[in-house]
Amino acid sequence: MRADQWTAFRKAAKLEPGGAVPVAVLMDSAWLPGHLGIGHLDYYLDPDLWFRSNLRVMEEFPNVIFFPSWWVEYGMANEASALGSRIVFRSDKTPDPLPFLHRLEDVESLKPPNPTTDGLMACAIHHYRTQKRRILDAGQVIPVVASRGPFVTAGSVRDVNRFMLDMIDNPRAAHRLLGVITDSIIRWLEAQAEAVEECVDGILILDDIIGFVSEPLYVEFAQPYLTRICEAFPKDWVKVFHNDANVRPFLQHLPSTGFDVLNWTYNIPVAEARAKTGGRMCLMGNVNPLGIATQGTPEQVRSDAIDVLNSTQGEGLILSLGGGMSPGIPAANLQALAGAVDAWSTKRSREPKPVQEPPG
Repeated sequence: MRADQWTAFRKAAKLEPGGAVPVAVLMDSAWLPGHLGIGHLDYYLDPDLWFRSNLRVMEEFPNVIFFPSWWVEYGMANEASALGSRIVFRSDKTPDPLPFLHRLEDVESLKPPNPTTDGLMACAIHHYRTQKRRILDAGQVIPVVASRGPFVTAGSVRDVNRFMLDMIDNPRAAHRLLGVITDSIIRWLEAQAEAVEECVDGILILDDIIGFVSEPLYVEFAQPYLTRICEAFPKDWVKVFHNDANVRPFLQHLPSTGFDVLNWTYNIPVAEARAKTGGRMCLMGNVNPLGIATQGTPEQVRSDAIDVLNSTQGEGLILSLGGGMSPGIPAANLQALAGAVDAWSTKRSREPKPVQEPPG
């Protein structure tokens, strides 16, 4: 993204009044290679193609903030690979990490990795270091570093179903696993920030698996680790949490973790998300990413987006999809999302203002 786009995103994220509503989408390799008609392995392994691909979509959609911007990711494999997972690559989709922690007692010997030497983290750090100058010279910035969250990483290395049972059957070992993973995430984010250096001003944590648990399990097993991650970084940084599963049971707890922005599921209305978070978080959403943005028409995207804008009056909002970008979202639908803010703002400016009665 450009510096002016980050300024607009940051202002909205920190709930500062008076700015225009930014349009941002969570974009990764699930969508980009397919949109450009290139193979995933080519995208991952050819640094020049990676650079040109990211720049091309940013120039194609100049009014859309692709978040977190210049993200060096290999699907969900960065974190799991550094901890020990085998990674299965395919030519036409994101890679899959395979669980390796088959015996829970082996968690006692699990250690946080070194992000500069271990797994795909090392490849990503090298990529940031070698591409950073080229990105800056193109008039772009890299303001945010990203990581998969504690639960999704635990599910990758242990298996999601096993990890869900671990929290009930062996909570001490589950906490041990989450502690090692949380330390790993913090080191990983710090290493990315060091590689990017002066640009970084925020973090993104993605964890849909947290949306699979009840409120009591969230309070015990998720809240402390999310809070630890946020507290590891400066208070004035922008901190964004993505979870497009069922966040309803714990929406009221999320603001106290330290996250500024929530990108959540379109299945939970904006009004409900705002009420339960007490207006303490900026909401990043909430257009249906599959049924509307991918399978619908530009007119439907625009209508859905304007409904979101009307429900918030544009306050405390970053207009986005209710989740990440689904593979196959048409360019026209993305353009319609970007154009919705202009159409809505123009209509508002033409509406008559209420007449103020004189005092007395």
